[in-house]
Amino acid sequence: MNGEIRTAAAARAPWFASAQEIADLLRGVGYLADEHVWTVLWLADQLGKPILVEGPAGTGKTDLAGSTAAMTGARLIRLQCYEGLDEGKALYEWNYSKQLLRIMAGGLGRLRRPGSWADLESGIFTDDFLLPRPLLAAIRAAEPVVLLIDEVDRLDIEAEALLLEILSDYQISIPELGTLAGAGVPMVFLTSNSTRDLSEALRRRCLYLHIDYPPAEREREIVRTRVPGISEHLAGQIAAVVASVRRLDIRQRPSVAQTLEWARTLLALGAEGLDPGLVAESLRILLRNQSDVELAASELARGHLP
Repeated sequence: MNGEIRTAAAARAPWFASAQEIADLLRGVGYLADEHVWTVLWLADQLGKPILVEGPAGTGKTDLAGSTAAMTGARLIRLQCYEGLDEGKALYEWNYSKQLLRIMAGGLGRLRRPGSWADLESGIFTDDFLLPRPLLAAIRAAEPVVLLIDEVDRLDIEAEALLLEILSDYQISIPELGTLAGAGVPMVFLTSNSTRDLSEALRRRCLYLHIDYPPAEREREIVRTRVPGISEHLAGQIAAVVASVRRLDIRQRPSVAQTLEWARTLLALGAEGLDPGLVAESLRILLRNQSDVELAASELARGHLP
């Protein structure tokens, strides 16, 4: 098996018939997106290319991958990136404990005989002792898979190179086994908060999608969809206040998830509408930095927020 090159994975058949079908399916799982998102997702499906999704934190980049898995019934496999991530956590590891037990159980008596170590080595570097990590698990899965490589901009430049073979040919080179090609081609999402520039080599392998904070009208619709029981009036007020807060010179603009949390809190408090007092009292649910809370409260007191 050593040095063997296995047959490359066949191209994945498209999952969707049209961009409009994607829009309808996304809406069905509660993800409300604009036409640009549907189009890029459809093109990625047709071309079999990964999608690099950039934009501010909290705009639904990660949720897009999860929603795609939910609407297709595909398995979601997530690789959370961080500084110092190595191939043992991203690609594969050998099950050293199991290999040691195999050696102890079947190899000790034969190690003294010529050639016995080579025979034993060939018996412990096999699929039985391989521990797939997210990248290998995604390309070897028999069922449809959505692979989410989350916050890829947090990787070291060297670790980013680990992704290139995967995204080019959907195969992994393992010295002891050779080149392992996948059973299928997953739909791949890479998310980035733009904390550093990604390499041109990685960008060339992907279609590009930028997701920004939604306009107030769409955020109102998101609140209505994700917070059952909330009135259209209150949802509209919440979206308008959040849009105004994001325009302030604050350290951390509230994410869509924080908007939904604020909406659920207000609903739990029995609010039917917003007034300056209620907004001031609940700003800490929406904002997570004291200086941001103070600035928003000051603008509210001046009547600069709706």
